[in-house]
Amino acid sequence: MVKKVDTVVLDTLKERLKEIFGYSQFRGEQEIIIQNILLGKNTFVIMPTGAGKSLCYQLPALVSDGLTIVISPLIALMKNQVDQLTAFGINAQFLNSTLTKGEMTRVKNDALDGILKLLYIAPESLTKEDNLDFLKKAKISFVAIDEAHCISEWGHDFRPEYRRIYGIIENIGNLPIIALTATATPKVQQDIRKNLQMEEAETFKSSFNRKNLYYEIRPKKDTKKQLIRYVRNNKGKSGIVYCLSRKTVEEVAELLSVNDVRALPYHAGLDSNTRMANQDAFLNEECDVIVATIAFGMGIDKPDVRFVIHYDVPKSLEGYYQETGRAGRDGLEGNCLMFYSYDDIQKLEKFNKDKTVTERDNARHLLNEMVAYSTLGVCRRRQLLSYFGEYLDKDCGFCDNCVKPTEKSKVQDEVVLILNAVYQTEQRFDGEHIADLITATDNQYVKSYEHDKLDVYGKGLELNESKDFWISAIRQLVILNYLEKDVENYGVVKISEKGRAYLNDPYPVTLQKDHNFEEEEVKAEDEEKEAGTGSAHAYDEALLGMLKALRKKVAKEKNLPPFVIFQDPSLEEMATTYPTTQQEMAQINGVGMGKVQKFGRQFIDLITRYVEENEIETAKDVVIKSTVNKSKIKIYIIQQVDRKVSLDEIAEVKNLALSEIIEEVEHICYSGTKLNLDYYINQVIDRDRQQDIYDYFMTAETDNIAAALNEFSDDEIPEEELRLVRIKFLSELAN
Repeated sequence: MVKKVDTVVLDTLKERLKEIFGYSQFRGEQEIIIQNILLGKNTFVIMPTGAGKSLCYQLPALVSDGLTIVISPLIALMKNQVDQLTAFGINAQFLNSTLTKGEMTRVKNDALDGILKLLYIAPESLTKEDNLDFLKKAKISFVAIDEAHCISEWGHDFRPEYRRIYGIIENIGNLPIIALTATATPKVQQDIRKNLQMEEAETFKSSFNRKNLYYEIRPKKDTKKQLIRYVRNNKGKSGIVYCLSRKTVEEVAELLSVNDVRALPYHAGLDSNTRMANQDAFLNEECDVIVATIAFGMGIDKPDVRFVIHYDVPKSLEGYYQETGRAGRDGLEGNCLMFYSYDDIQKLEKFNKDKTVTERDNARHLLNEMVAYSTLGVCRRRQLLSYFGEYLDKDCGFCDNCVKPTEKSKVQDEVVLILNAVYQTEQRFDGEHIADLITATDNQYVKSYEHDKLDVYGKGLELNESKDFWISAIRQLVILNYLEKDVENYGVVKISEKGRAYLNDPYPVTLQKDHNFEEEEVKAEDEEKEAGTGSAHAYDEALLGMLKALRKKVAKEKNLPPFVIFQDPSLEEMATTYPTTQQEMAQINGVGMGKVQKFGRQFIDLITRYVEENEIETAKDVVIKSTVNKSKIKIYIIQQVDRKVSLDEIAEVKNLALSEIIEEVEHICYSGTKLNLDYYINQVIDRDRQQDIYDYFMTAETDNIAAALNEFSDDEIPEEELRLVRIKFLSELAN
């Protein structure tokens, strides 16, 4: 007789669902999953991010007699879930390295006294002797293993400690297990079942298709400009920007902040208080964008994340899928943008070089899948679902490859050749081997298996296609379900039922051309040039002429040389970007807010009138503020000048020549910072000579030093003196 969950318990479940979590009904297979675990059966749940995995163990924990152990890989995840449960009035705690000894004792006492319902614990903490002794004494109802993909070395976040979980659970007692993951390929699913010895467990697999997510990949070109434009177009919406390194996280967070975006960084290098404060600020809508390494987001229950941007290419498609899954968890708008560059792939390959041979090979396979996903012209959704063992029979119409498709071609002989090659090699090899075989590429394995004697050997050359074409075609045939992946042997392709039927009755199959992002970058540059004035310059020549005329007029009124007002490169940039506010004008190179307030009003008014009269669509959205890039030496010089330290002394301390220090000071001055060097100049240059040089610059047409040297050639004034007085002149009059 099949055991069933008591109707009273079922009624209690529904009451708790409404009363605590606020839902009137279960989603998808949640109810049957909960019943399965309440019957004491091992349960395996594969459910995409946002589909309600946590409820599958939280709700049965509340109606079970005893304590539920939740094994979770991240401290941030534990804190977030415990905070939520506590807010619902549920006694949940975590046991990890952030607790003091006293706090740990209190948590354990609550568990042993039976007043604690859920205990979150890291896999590393499970192995500690005193924790094991405590767990053996506690009355445990079942164990939930969250982020179960960490068990598999083929998963995107392999954690060796996860491999030991089953042995520890067995040591504690004969307990039912519920393993949950949002990202598991068929291979990873197999690994999880084997490692947890739950091959017999009932598996509940939801579709990986997140229909509300829009997937897009762009070339990694002018990335900062693209990022600012994208975030501005989504102003006020919540978003996550993922970067691979802590350094990039800090840089991007600062870039967004100076461009008036409420953004905060999140990475493991921040102290835990800052990290938690930034996470809470994001959850509480005190900041719009969090810039993070992959450490952020696991278990974060924020339903209204509207965009997820991958600033760098992720290490695996599993990681990418899980991170994009944090967008649109409420079923509404969710945009997923990735910037792709093969340079990122090469960097990731370098990171893997110190791993063991097996780990390195696995990482390379995962990266190859990432390259394939990025460069294939096939519907992104079909690619993702195929990767996770799910077939979509038509294009989604809601990704960049569907909206802007690459060139299509119909092929038949090529498909027949590929399927025959797979068949003749006994369905035991990967796509690259098949491509080598049909293009007669020199490959030791092709010859060692005597595949060079097969009648398909070199046949691809007769069809005038490159090896890259064949690799792409094989990948596309997997997505289109003519080939399928062998779960036991990673990378090996086999002929599917659809493929076998095709060989009996072939017909034309539509394949898409791959993206060539390097070419697309060049094309984008060409389009930008074409969108300009049609001349060799990007700037608006008519506006530039008007700006120069205004500069001349202002210079005459103020009795100053025109270059003091604004230099030519600054005017050219104004005629390119059309700044119409003080903030925009201050971002022009060589300007700064001081100059804007001193000379900028008339120039802003002129540009505003010009834009309106000519109905120009300005590039405001692409003019971005740069983060302040003051090197340590520049900051040091400014501090020492403020303290009136001699430039010779600064040069000696920094082991630089005086000319190099003066050059650094010039850079500071030309970036709009006012420096008072009188204390030093008065010591090294005679007052009368200072006045002569100053007067020269006042009447000169240019501040060029070569021209000044020529003017004072008879007086043999050293170049350093001319440069020092020029700094004084520009600081006093221009900044």
